[in-house]
Amino acid sequence: LNVKLKNSYFYTLREDPKDEESTSGSLLTRSGMIKKTSSGIYMYLPLGYKVLKNIEKIIREELENIDCGELLMPALVTEETFEQSGRKKAFGKDMFSLKDRYDKNYCLAPTHEELFTIAAQSRIKSYKDLPFSIYQIQDKFRDEARSRYGLIRVREFLMKDAYSFDMDEKGLNDSYNEMYNAYKKIFTRLGITFAIVKSDTGAMGGALSEEFQAITDIGEDKLVICDDCGYASNIDVASCPTITEITDEKLNTRELIKTPAVGTIKEVSVYLNESEDKFVKTLIYKVDDNYYAALVKGCHEVNESKLKKLLNAEEVELASAEKVEEITGARVGFAGPIGLEVPVIIDNEVSNMKNFITGANKTDYHYKNVNLEDFNYIMTSDIRLITENDVCPNCGKKLVFKNGIEIGNTFKLGTKYSESFNLTYFNKQNENMYVPMGCYGIGIGRCLASVVEQNNDENGIIWPMEIAPFKVAIVVVNTEDEAQMDAANYLYNELRKNGISTILDDREERVGIKFNDMDLIGIPIRITVGNKINDQLVEIKERKKSTFEEISMYDAINKIEDIIDGE
Repeated sequence: LNVKLKNSYFYTLREDPKDEESTSGSLLTRSGMIKKTSSGIYMYLPLGYKVLKNIEKIIREELENIDCGELLMPALVTEETFEQSGRKKAFGKDMFSLKDRYDKNYCLAPTHEELFTIAAQSRIKSYKDLPFSIYQIQDKFRDEARSRYGLIRVREFLMKDAYSFDMDEKGLNDSYNEMYNAYKKIFTRLGITFAIVKSDTGAMGGALSEEFQAITDIGEDKLVICDDCGYASNIDVASCPTITEITDEKLNTRELIKTPAVGTIKEVSVYLNESEDKFVKTLIYKVDDNYYAALVKGCHEVNESKLKKLLNAEEVELASAEKVEEITGARVGFAGPIGLEVPVIIDNEVSNMKNFITGANKTDYHYKNVNLEDFNYIMTSDIRLITENDVCPNCGKKLVFKNGIEIGNTFKLGTKYSESFNLTYFNKQNENMYVPMGCYGIGIGRCLASVVEQNNDENGIIWPMEIAPFKVAIVVVNTEDEAQMDAANYLYNELRKNGISTILDDREERVGIKFNDMDLIGIPIRITVGNKINDQLVEIKERKKSTFEEISMYDAINKIEDIIDGE
């Protein structure tokens, strides 16, 4: 609980590290809490590790409150385990693969749904064995294409993953809601400002996914929020408002127009002196092993997550330039829907347009006055990205876009993994049924980084009381002054007796350096023992306040307890 700095592992850096692009990455590195060993891989040093363990403690307490049992899974898993669930292909290059001495294929687990399902088989035989939930806190491994932002996008990370097992959908809903409420308590205790948004189920699969997002400027995720009705979604799955208005504009005759040396919407718009709203983009996508054309209004972008879900696909990516030219018969920039042999999907908004402009599938040519009757399409759906100009799909009010860091997620997996691994139980009618599952993750390193992103100033980190590495720092102005050291040791021992984690800065450094270091590492309360100790006075300062208070050293413990209790 307590440390004297003089003979402890402790250091700070004066300058920002050149290879950290986030506030949290920079401050955690400067404060000696983490150290990068290679791209996306970090050491947790003593102070940072204490914060990590404090976060884990809160998580464990809240999960114990809902009777969720802790266990530990291996990180080394056979590849055939992920092949059985069909997720080896879904993870693709993100999965670290290796072979043992017998040439058997293994991987470093990116997640553990499969093994938890296998573990549940040992417990579940009948309805009497349900429901229950289990969890672990363990390292995960993903070969990120671009590690960045300190602990926010890494290749090895500590994660809490929990799983619930129930008899039916009602039971799954109950377990899901119980974990959902536990998550709200966890992130509130961590001092994180967060939003809960609907999200894509992605490689996890299942019927429902929600994300707990820490609101920060540097967050990789774009969140779409309505302050009026409470609608909240990740931009990848945000519904675009349905446009039902159909104009009374008459249909014009289609025209082939030469548009030499122009290919982008903006260039063609200028060349033809037409508004960009009149254009429809045709984008060719490779969807698994097939090709499709997706049509959206010229000012909008295709939402690849929506397209992937619509077509129940594993992978969606833009076709190569060579493939686009092969399919359309024209250079990139001149694709259009007329005469295409690949299936065409149009966005809802396009279905209400008349007399629009498209590529002509002929280099240097576009069509004007194109209408839906001019080409074949297989379906109409919401396949575009929502924009800041759109209104809330629920209430029609203004939307707010914010950045977020995904710190937790909850999934209703249903029977996806139960079916893959034949996890069944006999119900009261003696029927063999698949077990519905829920999955619930928390990125512990991301929580730590998010707290720092949201709680800092020009001097360093400002830790919330409950997860700070130490609650109190005692700074001795002059360590050669016997009275000051005696008083500091007295306070140090008294705080220790009262169970208050305390750090004693007894280094032979200038007091200004000590103050700067304690501010940088973010200790919530600082006691300064200086020249007024002869009058039995010390200074107490809270990290988040600019003022300090002089107080009798014998009243200091009670004062500190009051500050802690008030948090």
